[in-house]
Amino acid sequence: MDKKVWLITGVSSGFGYELTKQILEKGDIVVGTVRKDTNVQDFMRQYPDTFFRQFLDVTDVSAISDVVKNVYDKLGKIDVVISNAGYGLFGAAEELTNQEIDQIIATNLTGSIQLIRSVLPIMRKQKHGRIIQISSYGGQVAFAGNSMYHATKWGIEGFVESVAKEVESFNIGMTIVEPGGARTQFRYGSAQVANLLPEYNDNPAHAFLNMLNPENGLAAGDPVKMAERIIESVEVEPAPLRLVLGSQALEDTIQVLEERVRKFKEQREIAASTDFQE
Repeated sequence: MDKKVWLITGVSSGFGYELTKQILEKGDIVVGTVRKDTNVQDFMRQYPDTFFRQFLDVTDVSAISDVVKNVYDKLGKIDVVISNAGYGLFGAAEELTNQEIDQIIATNLTGSIQLIRSVLPIMRKQKHGRIIQISSYGGQVAFAGNSMYHATKWGIEGFVESVAKEVESFNIGMTIVEPGGARTQFRYGSAQVANLLPEYNDNPAHAFLNMLNPENGLAAGDPVKMAERIIESVEVEPAPLRLVLGSQALEDTIQVLEERVRKFKEQREIAASTDFQE
């Protein structure tokens, strides 16, 4: 059986690491990107013929194109791309610095957009491909103290949903993965916290402090099972546009969307009042 070629960003920890581990175990080829030479040495030793490390900072747009080109030139195809690199930034909107805002947009949003744009010509030429964008149920549900994280996730979801319609005829499927809380370094290691202002103490904007403290209980999501569901989704036809992982994430999303629809329906008269009366 022909091995699939997977390109995955951010494989040194979290979902990226677990996805890479499982894909290599099933015998496929993974090109995994990292910013630093850490945590993937075991993959390089154990899978010298099927794991290929690439250094990449997804905020470097030209480097994204170079990596994609290198993968295609070396392996002749790219079957699946998992746009996984990203991080969380917590704090009230006015607590964030301009640099923190620019960095998370460049990483979570612009980096994901440019990765997808770079791979589309290859997948269109080879007449197949699957693109998986790791988002969050925070791409549908918003919490205080997470404004810029939500901005990047809501933004990338709109981008992917639009592009999915553009490339469907080329046999390219796109899936937005919306995990709930999981026991990964995203929550308990890589999350960044703004310089907090005392004015927001006892404010919903600082509720995330309880969530980030493992002593208050660990997240319900099992990253091993979540990775399994993501990998399985690649074989589903047609590609599911969204994949919510975690029972609480799904219930929260349904509740928020149902309330949003209810509020929209209440505006029918106002909306119609702005139409030309022919």
